[in-house]
Amino acid sequence: MRVIICGAGRVGHGLASRLAAEGNMVTVVDLSSELIRQITTELDVRGVVGHGSHPDVLVKAGIESADMIIAVTYADEVNMMACQVAHSLFNVPTKVARVRAQSYLDNRWNDLYSRENMPIDIIISPEIEIGKAILRRLKTPGAFNVVPFGEGRVQLLGVRIEEDCPIIETPIKQIPDLFTDLHAAIVGIKRDGDIFAPTQDDPLKAGDEAYIITKAEHASRLLEVLGTRGAQARHIVIVSGGNIGTYVAGQLEAVSGLRVRVIERNKETAETAARLLPKTVILNGDAMSATIQEEAGVSHAEMVICLTNDDKTNILSAVLAKKLGAGHTISLINEVSMQKMQSELGIDMIIDPRASTISSILRHVRRGRILDVYTLEQGGAEVMEGEVLETSPLAGKTLRDAGLSDGIALGAVLNGDGIAFPDPDLQIKQGDRIILLAEKTALKEIEAMFRVSSDYF
Repeated sequence: MRVIICGAGRVGHGLASRLAAEGNMVTVVDLSSELIRQITTELDVRGVVGHGSHPDVLVKAGIESADMIIAVTYADEVNMMACQVAHSLFNVPTKVARVRAQSYLDNRWNDLYSRENMPIDIIISPEIEIGKAILRRLKTPGAFNVVPFGEGRVQLLGVRIEEDCPIIETPIKQIPDLFTDLHAAIVGIKRDGDIFAPTQDDPLKAGDEAYIITKAEHASRLLEVLGTRGAQARHIVIVSGGNIGTYVAGQLEAVSGLRVRVIERNKETAETAARLLPKTVILNGDAMSATIQEEAGVSHAEMVICLTNDDKTNILSAVLAKKLGAGHTISLINEVSMQKMQSELGIDMIIDPRASTISSILRHVRRGRILDVYTLEQGGAEVMEGEVLETSPLAGKTLRDAGLSDGIALGAVLNGDGIAFPDPDLQIKQGDRIILLAEKTALKEIEAMFRVSSDYF
């Protein structure tokens, strides 16, 4: 696939790294010659210095033969115009734009993105993606990550395994016998910094981070069994009244019994948040001040969520909140090296905005009938939902005969209204939707499993 990425920032770099490593022909466009020099030195990609929406620059990047353009610059308008130019002048098949400003995303203006107006095939809003991830975490205390699949019928839970977990050192294949009415499958384990798809003989160990597929209605009981379920947060403090903080607070206003307060340093931003959030207390002040945090009630808060644009502010605010007595903290952190300091800092959950955006885009890049994708551990593995077509090598086979390679762990099979969990005698049928985890070395095999023949069209 020939892909042009407009924007060589964190998201553009992450996408270029992933797509180039998988054998795609990638060209990156950015105004910064320094960023282009850096990305072409580090990755096997072409680089073009110039404005991402200018036709002559796009021609230099190879737009005339491109299969896809992904516009992820810092300017919404550049991203939107790049897609417009790619369509109107060069008829590029797939156009993806990152759009941050919520005004562009108002449902009243959906017609703006029609083929006759501004033909953007896929709009990615990192603010909304991050906001939804935080809200899912608040609804499922005890899990450090919660991702829905199968229209929400199935969930991927990320759970830290503690010393008192009742199933540590138990081979995975024996766990279903211990809890016969609990349907779940362990598809990934992060141990000593590496993530892998476990075999049925692998045990869980204290200190592991386990990724588990389960029915949505079984999530709470699963967390109870693992000994990690926590109480629902009722008093929440949000640091930042920007786009993400306002979105999260606005969603929480609809939940009765919650006490939500927002700390925002910028006076104008605080005033805007106050207009948008009539039921939320907005404090104009510096969240790195103990006095301001005390005024917001951090010492009694079950959850403090730090969502500013500055990693250091989010880290230090979370550390201070814990010192003052907050129950749990979530911090938005862009820098990967700082994310790795999570345990030393005592932050309970890290939100990586780049990972959220890349996952949103990858679900549209993957070949075949892959319906959804969520990337884990900076691309170390992906959890996917794919549809089995007649041409799939899985169709008509049992799991025993499917011959899944090492590096792939099946989590669930959705067949109509039913949900089946891994069993050697489970037969995969055409039309089934499979949810699985694949290590990065197995991604090509996964695309082949869900490949689409020309007869499909």
